[in-house]
Amino acid sequence: MFKYIFKRIGAMLLTLFLVMTLSFWIIRLMPMSIFENPDIPPEIQQKLEAEMHLDKPMLVQYYYFLESMVIEHDFGTSVKIRPGQDVFEILKTRIPPTVVLNSFSLLISLPLGIIVGTIAALKRNKAADNIISVLIIIFISVPSFVFASVLQYMLTFRFPVFPTLYDPLAASLGAMLFSLVLPIIALALNPIATVARYLRGELIETLSSEYLLLARTKGLTRTQATVRHAFRNSLVPIANTVIPLVTGIMGGSLVVEKMFAVPGMGGLLIDSIMAGDHFLTVALLIFYSTISLLTILIVDISYGIIDPRIRVGAGKA
Repeated sequence: MFKYIFKRIGAMLLTLFLVMTLSFWIIRLMPMSIFENPDIPPEIQQKLEAEMHLDKPMLVQYYYFLESMVIEHDFGTSVKIRPGQDVFEILKTRIPPTVVLNSFSLLISLPLGIIVGTIAALKRNKAADNIISVLIIIFISVPSFVFASVLQYMLTFRFPVFPTLYDPLAASLGAMLFSLVLPIIALALNPIATVARYLRGELIETLSSEYLLLARTKGLTRTQATVRHAFRNSLVPIANTVIPLVTGIMGGSLVVEKMFAVPGMGGLLIDSIMAGDHFLTVALLIFYSTISLLTILIVDISYGIIDPRIRVGAGKA
């Protein structure tokens, strides 16, 4: 098992290095100069570029970037969004709201999706299954920012139940989390539908298999056979949906954070790209890539735990 995990960690680090390299080169090749500002005299602009090695060839710039990041743990300095401030210090203030928003959306969507998908499978072709199937189609087809707009209009304007915007200065932690309820719901609807759709299909196929029929003949009820036997075989393909779920939630939060004024990473990434703040943009892309790759690593490890045949096959390979 440890050999299997070490291989996955090595593959993750190699992928992260490639993503980091591509992000650096693509952002630096953008036409907008990092010091493109008519208020800055040309001689000062040249001096600043020399201090940050921006006047050197791209390969040399990349060497200095790796050196400062690996040895000095320095991602650079923001020159547009927060001029003169260290990029890592900016990220430290923006990470918590994004982590809370995305984590709660994922933690809510997984159990609810499993419950809804199980109900749909057990009530196949009945009224409950038909209603769930229609809702699944709607929640998968409609983007999260549309649900965010509807929720914001209905529950903050027409019926003022929740605050319109995120309140980072709330009197208590509960009040601050309460202001995140609507963006969490907006981001969780699509993942709930995705998990429910996959689990419904897998459970319907598993419930009609021979070993489930054997379990039923031994005296187990349909619910007992589903809980004790069907779930384990259905979790392997369901675990694979976690990767797009996490990336989908993070992608949706880019817009939802702006809509609810959440001071997180999503809005900062959009602002940094539009402003041409290269150092901050590369750091944000590395952050999102790291989260995605860690998710893939956790899912790969969970494969080996859920189904030992996977890690045995990997060891032989």
